[in-house]
Amino acid sequence: MDATPAIIKLAVFAVGGQGGGVLSNWIVEVAERNGFRAQATSIAGVAQRTGATIYYVEMAEDTGRAPVFALAPSAGDVDILIAAELMESGRAMIRGLISPERTTLITSTHRMLAMSEKIVPGNGIADPAPVLVAGRAAARRYIALDMEQIAVAAGSVVSASLFGALAASASLPFSRESYEATVRASGRGVEPSLQAFNAAFTAVTEETSANGSAAVKPAAQPTATGPASQVQLWQQLERRLAELPQAVHETAQAGCRKVADFQDVAYAGEYLDRLEDVVRCDIAHGGEGHGFALSVSAAKYVANAMAYDDVIRVADLKTRAARFARIRQESAAGIDGVVQITEFMHPRAQEVCGMLPAGLGRRIEGSARLFGLLDRAVSRGRRVRTDSVFWFSVLYVVGGLRRWRRRLLRHSVEQAHLAAWLKAALDHLEVNYDLAVEIVKCRRLVKGYSDTHSRALSKFDRVMAAAVRFGGRADGPDQVRQLRDAALRDADGRSLDDALQALEALPTAAPDRLSA
Repeated sequence: MDATPAIIKLAVFAVGGQGGGVLSNWIVEVAERNGFRAQATSIAGVAQRTGATIYYVEMAEDTGRAPVFALAPSAGDVDILIAAELMESGRAMIRGLISPERTTLITSTHRMLAMSEKIVPGNGIADPAPVLVAGRAAARRYIALDMEQIAVAAGSVVSASLFGALAASASLPFSRESYEATVRASGRGVEPSLQAFNAAFTAVTEETSANGSAAVKPAAQPTATGPASQVQLWQQLERRLAELPQAVHETAQAGCRKVADFQDVAYAGEYLDRLEDVVRCDIAHGGEGHGFALSVSAAKYVANAMAYDDVIRVADLKTRAARFARIRQESAAGIDGVVQITEFMHPRAQEVCGMLPAGLGRRIEGSARLFGLLDRAVSRGRRVRTDSVFWFSVLYVVGGLRRWRRRLLRHSVEQAHLAAWLKAALDHLEVNYDLAVEIVKCRRLVKGYSDTHSRALSKFDRVMAAAVRFGGRADGPDQVRQLRDAALRDADGRSLDDALQALEALPTAAPDRLSA
Protein backbone atom coordinates (compact mmCIF):
# COMPACT_ATOMS: atom_id res chain seq x y z
CA MET A 1 0.00 0.00 0.00
CA ASP A 2 1.31 3.42 -0.98
CA ALA A 3 1.95 5.49 2.15
CA THR A 4 2.87 8.64 0.24
CA PRO A 5 0.83 11.52 1.67
CA ALA A 6 -1.30 13.70 -0.61
CA ILE A 7 0.47 16.93 -1.49
CA ILE A 8 -1.42 20.22 -1.40
CA LYS A 9 -0.08 22.76 -3.85
CA LEU A 10 -0.52 26.50 -3.34
CA ALA A 11 0.81 29.49 -5.32
CA VAL A 12 0.86 33.18 -4.37
CA PHE A 13 1.17 35.80 -7.11
CA ALA A 14 2.28 39.15 -5.70
CA VAL A 15 4.31 42.26 -6.36
CA GLY A 16 7.14 43.66 -4.28
CA GLY A 17 5.79 45.45 -1.22
CA GLN A 18 2.55 43.44 -0.99
CA GLY A 19 3.87 40.99 1.56
CA GLY A 20 3.87 37.90 -0.64
CA GLY A 21 6.87 36.52 1.22
CA VAL A 22 5.20 37.11 4.57
CA LEU A 23 2.04 35.39 3.35
CA SER A 24 3.92 32.32 2.09
CA ASN A 25 5.81 32.10 5.40
CA TRP A 26 2.54 32.26 7.33
CA ILE A 27 1.13 29.44 5.17
CA VAL A 28 4.18 27.28 5.88
CA GLU A 29 3.98 28.03 9.60
CA VAL A 30 0.28 27.23 9.91
CA ALA A 31 0.89 23.96 8.05
CA GLU A 32 3.73 22.97 10.36
CA ARG A 33 1.66 24.02 13.37
CA ASN A 34 -0.88 21.39 12.31
CA GLY A 35 1.55 18.52 11.81
CA PHE A 36 2.25 19.04 8.12
CA ARG A 37 5.53 19.21 6.30
CA ALA A 38 5.82 22.22 4.02
CA GLN A 39 8.23 23.88 1.62
CA ALA A 40 8.16 27.37 0.14
CA THR A 41 10.06 28.70 -2.86
CA SER A 42 9.93 31.96 -4.78
CA ILE A 43 10.31 32.70 -8.47
CA ALA A 44 11.10 36.31 -9.29
CA GLY A 45 10.29 37.52 -12.77
CA VAL A 46 9.31 40.44 -14.95
CA ALA A 47 5.75 39.93 -16.10
CA GLN A 48 3.16 42.60 -15.60
CA ARG A 49 5.56 44.82 -13.72
CA THR A 50 9.13 44.60 -12.59
CA GLY A 51 9.02 42.82 -9.25
CA ALA A 52 6.16 40.37 -9.91
CA THR A 53 6.95 37.20 -7.96
CA ILE A 54 5.46 33.72 -7.64
CA TYR A 55 5.66 32.23 -4.17
CA TYR A 56 5.07 28.48 -4.31
CA VAL A 57 4.17 26.29 -1.33
CA GLU A 58 3.73 22.55 -1.19
CA MET A 59 2.60 20.76 1.95
CA ALA A 60 1.69 17.24 3.03
CA GLU A 61 0.67 15.58 6.26
CA ASP A 62 3.69 14.29 8.15
CA THR A 63 3.44 10.49 8.13
CA GLY A 64 7.08 9.87 8.97
CA ARG A 65 7.96 9.52 5.32
CA ALA A 66 9.50 12.62 3.72
CA PRO A 67 7.60 13.75 0.63
CA VAL A 68 9.34 14.99 -2.49
CA PHE A 69 8.30 18.59 -3.10
CA ALA A 70 8.57 20.48 -6.37
CA LEU A 71 10.24 23.86 -6.68
CA ALA A 72 7.79 25.49 -9.09
CA PRO A 73 4.12 25.14 -10.03
CA SER A 74 3.02 23.20 -13.09
CA ALA A 75 0.18 24.02 -15.45
CA GLY A 76 -3.17 22.73 -14.19
CA ASP A 77 -1.57 21.36 -11.04
CA VAL A 78 -2.34 23.96 -8.38
CA ASP A 79 -4.95 23.46 -5.67
CA ILE A 80 -5.05 27.02 -4.33
CA LEU A 81 -3.94 30.18 -6.07
CA ILE A 82 -3.82 33.51 -4.25
CA ALA A 83 -3.40 36.73 -6.26
CA ALA A 84 -2.53 39.92 -4.38
CA GLU A 85 -3.86 42.08 -7.23
CA LEU A 86 -6.46 41.47 -9.91
CA MET A 87 -4.16 41.39 -12.93
CA GLU A 88 -1.88 38.96 -11.12
CA SER A 89 -4.76 36.48 -11.23
CA GLY A 90 -4.91 37.10 -14.97
CA ARG A 91 -1.21 36.33 -15.23
CA ALA A 92 -1.80 33.06 -13.41
CA MET A 93 -4.55 32.15 -15.86
CA ILE A 94 -2.31 32.94 -18.82
CA ARG A 95 0.30 30.56 -17.39
CA GLY A 96 -2.37 27.84 -17.26
CA LEU A 97 -2.01 27.25 -13.53
CA ILE A 98 -5.73 27.43 -12.75
CA SER A 99 -7.91 24.42 -13.34
CA PRO A 100 -11.73 24.35 -13.22
CA GLU A 101 -11.57 20.86 -11.75
CA ARG A 102 -9.39 21.57 -8.73
CA THR A 103 -8.26 25.18 -8.22
CA THR A 104 -9.63 27.59 -5.63
CA LEU A 105 -8.77 31.09 -6.85
CA ILE A 106 -8.58 33.84 -4.21
CA THR A 107 -7.86 37.32 -5.59
CA SER A 108 -7.96 40.90 -4.49
CA THR A 109 -9.94 43.02 -6.95
CA HIS A 110 -7.97 46.22 -6.41
CA ARG A 111 -5.52 47.48 -9.03
CA MET A 112 -1.84 48.41 -8.98
CA LEU A 113 -1.33 49.98 -12.37
CA ALA A 114 1.34 48.54 -14.60
CA MET A 115 3.94 50.80 -16.18
CA SER A 116 2.33 50.19 -19.59
CA GLU A 117 -0.90 51.60 -18.17
CA LYS A 118 0.73 54.63 -16.56
CA ILE A 119 2.68 55.86 -19.58
CA VAL A 120 -0.40 56.22 -21.83
CA PRO A 121 -1.22 59.95 -22.18
CA GLY A 122 -4.95 59.20 -21.88
CA ASN A 123 -6.68 56.56 -19.82
CA GLY A 124 -4.49 53.50 -20.26
CA ILE A 125 -6.06 51.47 -17.45
CA ALA A 126 -6.92 47.97 -18.58
CA ASP A 127 -10.52 46.84 -18.30
CA PRO A 128 -10.82 44.51 -15.26
CA ALA A 129 -14.14 42.97 -16.37
CA PRO A 130 -12.64 40.32 -18.71
CA VAL A 131 -10.30 39.15 -15.93
CA LEU A 132 -13.19 38.78 -13.48
CA VAL A 133 -15.26 36.86 -16.03
CA ALA A 134 -12.32 34.62 -16.94
CA GLY A 135 -11.61 33.92 -13.27
CA ARG A 136 -15.14 32.68 -12.64
CA ALA A 137 -14.88 30.36 -15.63
CA ALA A 138 -11.33 29.12 -15.00
CA ALA A 139 -11.51 28.18 -11.32
CA ARG A 140 -13.46 25.54 -9.42
CA ARG A 141 -14.15 28.12 -6.73
CA TYR A 142 -13.69 31.87 -7.13
CA ILE A 143 -13.30 34.37 -4.28
CA ALA A 144 -12.84 37.97 -5.37
CA LEU A 145 -12.92 40.86 -2.90
CA ASP A 146 -11.06 44.14 -2.45
CA MET A 147 -8.53 42.77 0.01
CA GLU A 148 -6.47 45.95 -0.17
CA GLN A 149 -9.36 48.08 1.06
CA ILE A 150 -9.98 45.65 3.91
CA ALA A 151 -6.31 45.76 4.89
CA VAL A 152 -6.02 49.55 4.71
CA ALA A 153 -9.12 49.98 6.87
CA ALA A 154 -7.42 47.85 9.50
CA GLY A 155 -4.08 49.62 9.19
CA SER A 156 -2.38 46.55 7.77
CA VAL A 157 -1.23 45.20 4.40
CA VAL A 158 -2.97 43.01 1.86
CA SER A 159 -1.15 39.81 2.89
CA ALA A 160 -3.08 39.78 6.20
CA SER A 161 -6.49 40.04 4.55
CA LEU A 162 -5.54 37.40 1.98
CA PHE A 163 -4.55 35.09 4.84
CA GLY A 164 -7.99 35.65 6.33
CA ALA A 165 -9.65 34.88 3.00
CA LEU A 166 -7.64 31.66 2.75
CA ALA A 167 -8.77 30.62 6.22
CA ALA A 168 -12.41 31.41 5.41
CA SER A 169 -12.26 29.42 2.18
CA ALA A 170 -11.65 26.21 4.20
CA SER A 171 -9.37 25.04 1.40
CA LEU A 172 -6.80 23.87 3.93
CA PRO A 173 -7.66 21.47 6.77
CA PHE A 174 -6.73 23.95 9.51
CA SER A 175 -8.82 25.75 12.10
CA ARG A 176 -9.29 29.49 12.27
CA GLU A 177 -7.54 29.48 15.62
CA SER A 178 -4.42 28.00 14.01
CA TYR A 179 -4.30 30.81 11.47
CA GLU A 180 -4.72 33.44 14.19
CA ALA A 181 -2.02 31.84 16.34
CA THR A 182 0.34 32.01 13.36
CA VAL A 183 -0.28 35.73 12.97
CA ARG A 184 0.26 36.31 16.70
CA ALA A 185 3.51 34.38 16.61
CA SER A 186 4.89 36.66 13.87
CA GLY A 187 5.44 39.34 16.53
CA ARG A 188 5.17 42.41 14.28
CA GLY A 189 2.06 44.47 13.60
CA VAL A 190 0.01 41.74 15.22
CA GLU A 191 -3.12 43.68 16.12
CA PRO A 192 -3.61 45.40 12.70
CA SER A 193 -2.86 42.10 10.96
CA LEU A 194 -5.44 40.29 13.07
CA GLN A 195 -8.01 42.99 12.38
CA ALA A 196 -7.42 42.64 8.62
CA PHE A 197 -7.48 38.85 8.95
CA ASN A 198 -10.80 38.84 10.81
CA ALA A 199 -12.40 41.41 8.50
CA ALA A 200 -11.49 39.37 5.41
CA PHE A 201 -12.61 36.14 7.10
CA THR A 202 -15.99 37.68 7.85
CA ALA A 203 -16.34 39.17 4.36
CA VAL A 204 -15.66 35.86 2.65
CA THR A 205 -17.88 33.94 5.05
CA GLU A 206 -20.80 36.31 4.54
CA GLU A 207 -20.30 36.50 0.79
CA THR A 208 -23.51 35.39 -0.92
CA SER A 209 -23.43 36.92 -4.39
CA ALA A 210 -23.83 34.42 -7.19
CA ASN A 211 -20.74 35.48 -9.11
CA GLY A 212 -18.42 35.17 -6.18
CA SER A 213 -17.49 38.80 -5.86
CA ALA A 214 -18.59 41.27 -3.24
CA ALA A 215 -20.68 44.27 -4.04
CA VAL A 216 -18.95 47.57 -3.45
CA LYS A 217 -20.87 49.91 -1.20
CA PRO A 218 -20.99 53.53 -2.32
CA ALA A 219 -18.69 55.77 -0.37
CA ALA A 220 -20.32 58.01 2.19
CA GLN A 221 -20.41 61.66 1.25
CA PRO A 222 -18.04 63.73 3.39
CA THR A 223 -19.54 66.19 5.87
CA ALA A 224 -18.37 69.79 5.68
CA THR A 225 -16.25 70.85 8.64
CA GLY A 226 -14.30 73.99 9.44
CA PRO A 227 -15.02 77.61 10.37
CA ALA A 228 -18.72 78.42 10.59
CA SER A 229 -18.48 81.02 7.81
CA GLN A 230 -16.93 78.51 5.41
CA VAL A 231 -19.42 75.79 6.31
CA GLN A 232 -22.24 78.25 5.63
CA LEU A 233 -20.78 79.11 2.22
CA TRP A 234 -20.50 75.40 1.41
CA GLN A 235 -24.11 74.82 2.39
CA GLN A 236 -25.10 77.59 -0.01
CA LEU A 237 -23.20 75.79 -2.75
CA GLU A 238 -25.02 72.56 -1.91
CA ARG A 239 -28.35 74.32 -2.36
CA ARG A 240 -27.22 75.59 -5.75
CA LEU A 241 -26.07 72.08 -6.67
CA ALA A 242 -29.53 70.74 -5.83
CA GLU A 243 -31.05 73.07 -8.44
CA LEU A 244 -28.99 71.62 -11.29
CA PRO A 245 -30.45 68.91 -13.54
CA GLN A 246 -30.31 65.49 -11.90
CA ALA A 247 -27.92 64.13 -14.52
CA VAL A 248 -25.33 66.74 -13.53
CA HIS A 249 -25.52 66.36 -9.73
CA GLU A 250 -22.89 63.70 -9.07
CA THR A 251 -20.23 65.14 -11.37
CA ALA A 252 -20.87 68.70 -10.19
CA GLN A 253 -20.55 67.68 -6.53
CA ALA A 254 -17.21 66.03 -7.22
CA GLY A 255 -16.12 69.11 -9.18
CA CYS A 256 -17.03 71.42 -6.31
CA ARG A 257 -15.02 69.36 -3.85
CA LYS A 258 -12.03 69.25 -6.20
CA VAL A 259 -12.01 72.99 -6.84
CA ALA A 260 -12.51 73.86 -3.16
CA ASP A 261 -9.60 71.60 -2.22
CA PHE A 262 -7.48 73.31 -4.87
CA GLN A 263 -8.21 76.85 -3.67
CA ASP A 264 -11.15 77.62 -1.36
CA VAL A 265 -14.94 77.54 -1.08
CA ALA A 266 -15.29 80.87 -2.87
CA TYR A 267 -13.41 79.40 -5.83
CA ALA A 268 -15.92 76.54 -5.84
CA GLY A 269 -18.59 79.22 -6.13
CA GLU A 270 -16.84 80.53 -9.26
CA TYR A 271 -16.92 76.98 -10.61
CA LEU A 272 -20.67 76.82 -10.12
CA ASP A 273 -21.07 80.22 -11.78
CA ARG A 274 -19.45 78.88 -14.93
CA LEU A 275 -21.33 75.59 -14.78
CA GLU A 276 -24.70 77.29 -14.34
CA ASP A 277 -24.01 79.40 -17.45
CA VAL A 278 -23.35 76.21 -19.40
CA VAL A 279 -26.50 74.56 -18.03
CA ARG A 280 -28.63 77.52 -19.11
CA CYS A 281 -27.23 77.32 -22.64
CA ASP A 282 -27.68 73.55 -22.59
CA ILE A 283 -31.36 73.85 -21.67
CA ALA A 284 -31.93 76.54 -24.30
CA HIS A 285 -30.56 74.25 -27.02
CA GLY A 286 -32.45 71.08 -26.17
CA GLY A 287 -29.98 69.60 -23.74
CA GLU A 288 -32.65 67.57 -21.96
CA GLY A 289 -33.16 65.51 -25.11
CA HIS A 290 -29.43 64.76 -25.12
CA GLY A 291 -29.32 63.75 -21.46
CA PHE A 292 -27.56 67.06 -20.66
CA ALA A 293 -24.38 65.61 -22.15
CA LEU A 294 -22.87 69.08 -22.55
CA SER A 295 -23.46 70.02 -18.90
CA VAL A 296 -22.16 66.69 -17.57
CA SER A 297 -18.96 67.01 -19.59
CA ALA A 298 -18.54 70.64 -18.57
CA ALA A 299 -19.02 69.74 -14.90
CA LYS A 300 -16.00 67.44 -15.13
CA TYR A 301 -13.67 69.37 -17.37
CA VAL A 302 -14.31 72.87 -16.03
CA ALA A 303 -13.31 71.53 -12.61
CA ASN A 304 -10.15 70.02 -14.11
CA ALA A 305 -9.35 73.29 -15.85
CA MET A 306 -9.80 75.33 -12.68
CA ALA A 307 -7.75 72.90 -10.56
CA TYR A 308 -4.67 73.10 -12.78
CA ASP A 309 -1.24 71.83 -11.75
CA ASP A 310 1.13 74.63 -10.80
CA VAL A 311 4.12 74.97 -8.48
CA ILE A 312 1.87 76.01 -5.62
CA ARG A 313 -0.35 72.96 -6.03
CA VAL A 314 2.62 70.59 -6.18
CA ALA A 315 4.13 72.10 -3.04
CA ASP A 316 0.78 71.97 -1.24
CA LEU A 317 0.26 68.28 -2.00
CA LYS A 318 3.82 67.33 -1.03
CA THR A 319 3.51 68.90 2.43
CA ARG A 320 0.13 67.51 3.45
CA ALA A 321 0.05 65.33 6.54
CA ALA A 322 -2.05 62.74 4.71
CA ARG A 323 0.78 62.20 2.22
CA PHE A 324 3.35 61.49 4.93
CA ALA A 325 0.90 59.16 6.67
CA ARG A 326 0.36 57.28 3.40
CA ILE A 327 4.11 56.96 2.81
CA ARG A 328 4.57 55.60 6.32
CA GLN A 329 1.79 53.11 5.78
CA GLU A 330 3.07 51.94 2.39
CA SER A 331 6.61 51.58 3.67
CA ALA A 332 5.38 49.83 6.85
CA ALA A 333 7.59 52.21 8.84
CA GLY A 334 5.12 52.61 11.69
CA ILE A 335 4.95 55.61 14.00
CA ASP A 336 8.50 55.29 15.30
CA GLY A 337 10.20 54.33 12.04
CA VAL A 338 12.61 56.72 10.30
CA VAL A 339 11.43 57.69 6.81
CA GLN A 340 13.57 59.67 4.38
CA ILE A 341 11.89 61.22 1.34
CA THR A 342 13.91 62.44 -1.63
CA GLU A 343 12.12 64.43 -4.33
CA PHE A 344 13.38 65.25 -7.80
CA MET A 345 12.51 68.80 -8.82
CA HIS A 346 13.20 70.48 -12.13
CA PRO A 347 11.48 73.89 -12.16
CA ARG A 348 11.59 75.94 -15.36
CA ALA A 349 11.67 79.70 -15.67
CA GLN A 350 8.07 79.53 -16.95
CA GLU A 351 6.90 78.01 -13.66
CA VAL A 352 8.70 80.65 -11.64
CA CYS A 353 7.18 83.45 -13.73
CA GLY A 354 3.78 81.85 -13.19
CA MET A 355 4.24 82.28 -9.42
CA LEU A 356 4.85 86.03 -9.76
CA PRO A 357 2.25 88.83 -9.88
CA ALA A 358 0.74 88.92 -13.37
CA GLY A 359 2.35 92.21 -14.40
CA LEU A 360 5.83 91.30 -13.17
CA GLY A 361 5.65 87.81 -14.63
CA ARG A 362 4.68 89.13 -18.08
CA ARG A 363 7.50 91.69 -17.94
CA ILE A 364 10.12 89.01 -17.25
CA GLU A 365 8.72 86.68 -19.95
CA GLY A 366 8.75 89.59 -22.41
CA SER A 367 12.42 90.36 -21.77
CA ALA A 368 14.83 87.90 -23.34
CA ARG A 369 17.62 89.04 -21.03
CA LEU A 370 15.67 88.78 -17.78
CA PHE A 371 14.04 85.49 -18.76
CA GLY A 372 17.42 84.03 -19.75
CA LEU A 373 18.97 85.03 -16.42
CA LEU A 374 16.06 83.48 -14.53
CA ASP A 375 16.20 80.29 -16.61
CA ARG A 376 19.91 79.81 -15.93
CA ALA A 377 19.33 80.34 -12.22
CA VAL A 378 16.49 77.85 -11.71
CA SER A 379 16.30 75.42 -14.64
CA ARG A 380 18.31 72.49 -13.36
CA GLY A 381 17.36 69.24 -11.71
CA ARG A 382 17.57 68.99 -7.94
CA ARG A 383 17.19 66.14 -5.49
CA VAL A 384 15.95 67.48 -2.19
CA ARG A 385 15.07 65.86 1.12
CA THR A 386 11.53 66.97 1.92
CA ASP A 387 11.68 65.17 5.27
CA SER A 388 14.25 67.78 6.35
CA VAL A 389 13.14 70.93 8.14
CA PHE A 390 14.62 73.28 5.54
CA TRP A 391 13.10 71.82 2.37
CA PHE A 392 9.79 71.04 4.03
CA SER A 393 9.63 74.67 5.14
CA VAL A 394 10.43 75.89 1.61
CA LEU A 395 7.65 73.80 0.11
CA TYR A 396 5.26 74.77 2.90
CA VAL A 397 5.82 78.46 2.21
CA VAL A 398 5.37 77.95 -1.54
CA GLY A 399 2.17 76.00 -0.93
CA GLY A 400 0.92 78.85 1.25
CA LEU A 401 1.02 81.18 -1.76
CA ARG A 402 -2.37 79.75 -2.76
CA ARG A 403 -4.08 82.60 -0.89
CA TRP A 404 -2.60 85.01 -3.47
CA ARG A 405 -3.03 82.68 -6.45
CA ARG A 406 -5.75 84.80 -8.11
CA ARG A 407 -3.23 87.65 -8.56
CA LEU A 408 -0.52 85.55 -10.14
CA LEU A 409 0.42 85.16 -13.82
CA ARG A 410 -0.33 81.47 -14.14
CA HIS A 411 -3.85 81.96 -12.83
CA SER A 412 -4.46 84.79 -15.26
CA VAL A 413 -3.30 82.62 -18.17
CA GLU A 414 -5.39 79.64 -17.10
CA GLN A 415 -8.52 81.73 -16.66
CA ALA A 416 -8.14 83.24 -20.12
CA HIS A 417 -7.59 79.81 -21.65
CA LEU A 418 -10.62 78.43 -19.81
CA ALA A 419 -12.86 81.25 -21.00
CA ALA A 420 -11.73 80.88 -24.64
CA TRP A 421 -12.27 77.11 -24.58
CA LEU A 422 -15.78 77.36 -23.14
CA LYS A 423 -16.70 80.14 -25.58
CA ALA A 424 -15.58 77.98 -28.51
CA ALA A 425 -17.76 75.13 -27.31
CA LEU A 426 -20.84 77.27 -26.72
CA ASP A 427 -20.41 79.08 -30.05
CA HIS A 428 -20.63 75.72 -31.83
CA LEU A 429 -23.73 74.83 -29.84
CA GLU A 430 -25.80 76.82 -32.32
CA VAL A 431 -24.50 74.67 -35.15
CA ASN A 432 -24.15 71.17 -33.74
CA TYR A 433 -24.86 70.01 -30.19
CA ASP A 434 -22.63 66.93 -30.48
CA LEU A 435 -19.75 69.03 -31.76
CA ALA A 436 -20.00 71.32 -28.73
CA VAL A 437 -19.81 68.28 -26.45
CA GLU A 438 -16.72 66.96 -28.22
CA ILE A 439 -15.02 70.36 -27.94
CA VAL A 440 -15.70 70.40 -24.20
CA LYS A 441 -14.18 66.93 -23.91
CA CYS A 442 -11.03 68.14 -25.69
CA ARG A 443 -10.03 69.73 -22.39
CA ARG A 444 -9.04 66.19 -21.41
CA LEU A 445 -5.89 66.74 -23.44
CA VAL A 446 -4.61 69.47 -21.11
CA LYS A 447 -2.96 67.96 -18.08
CA GLY A 448 0.25 67.59 -16.20
CA TYR A 449 2.98 69.93 -15.10
CA SER A 450 5.96 71.68 -16.67
CA ASP A 451 7.09 70.06 -19.97
CA THR A 452 4.20 67.58 -19.85
CA HIS A 453 1.73 70.45 -19.69
CA SER A 454 3.41 72.24 -22.59
CA ARG A 455 3.20 69.16 -24.83
CA ALA A 456 -0.42 68.56 -23.83
CA LEU A 457 -1.36 72.18 -24.52
CA SER A 458 0.23 71.98 -27.96
CA LYS A 459 -1.91 68.94 -28.81
CA PHE A 460 -5.01 70.69 -27.50
CA ASP A 461 -4.38 73.75 -29.68
CA ARG A 462 -3.93 71.60 -32.80
CA VAL A 463 -7.12 69.65 -32.16
CA MET A 464 -9.08 72.84 -31.48
CA ALA A 465 -7.79 74.43 -34.68
CA ALA A 466 -8.96 71.36 -36.60
CA ALA A 467 -12.34 71.52 -34.85
CA VAL A 468 -12.85 75.09 -36.03
CA ARG A 469 -11.78 74.23 -39.56
CA PHE A 470 -13.57 70.92 -40.02
CA GLY A 471 -16.32 71.13 -37.42
CA GLY A 472 -18.86 72.30 -39.95
CA ARG A 473 -18.87 68.94 -41.66
CA ALA A 474 -21.70 66.52 -41.02
CA ASP A 475 -19.14 64.17 -39.47
CA GLY A 476 -17.46 67.00 -37.55
CA PRO A 477 -18.08 65.51 -34.06
CA ASP A 478 -16.66 62.15 -35.14
CA GLN A 479 -13.59 63.81 -36.62
CA VAL A 480 -12.92 65.78 -33.44
CA ARG A 481 -13.37 62.65 -31.35
CA GLN A 482 -10.94 60.71 -33.54
CA LEU A 483 -8.37 63.50 -33.34
CA ARG A 484 -8.67 63.61 -29.56
CA ASP A 485 -8.24 59.86 -29.29
CA ALA A 486 -5.20 60.05 -31.56
CA ALA A 487 -3.68 62.78 -29.40
CA LEU A 488 -4.12 60.58 -26.33
CA ARG A 489 -2.59 57.55 -27.99
CA ASP A 490 1.07 58.48 -27.53
CA ALA A 491 3.19 61.12 -25.85
CA ASP A 492 5.16 62.34 -28.87
CA GLY A 493 2.08 63.20 -30.97
CA ARG A 494 2.84 60.96 -33.96
CA SER A 495 -0.67 59.49 -33.99
CA LEU A 496 -2.12 63.00 -34.01
CA ASP A 497 0.14 63.98 -36.91
CA ASP A 498 -1.09 61.02 -38.92
CA ALA A 499 -4.73 61.76 -38.10
CA LEU A 500 -4.37 65.41 -39.10
CA GLN A 501 -2.72 64.48 -42.38
CA ALA A 502 -5.57 62.11 -43.16
CA LEU A 503 -8.09 64.80 -42.29
CA GLU A 504 -6.34 67.36 -44.49
CA ALA A 505 -6.99 65.12 -47.47
CA LEU A 506 -10.74 65.39 -46.91
CA PRO A 507 -12.79 68.25 -48.40
CA THR A 508 -13.97 70.94 -46.00
CA ALA A 509 -17.45 71.00 -47.48
CA ALA A 510 -19.45 73.63 -45.60
CA PRO A 511 -22.88 72.68 -47.00
CA ASP A 512 -22.96 69.69 -44.66
CA ARG A 513 -23.49 71.90 -41.62
CA LEU A 514 -26.10 70.63 -39.23
CA SER A 515 -28.55 72.49 -37.09
CA ALA A 516 -29.09 71.75 -33.46
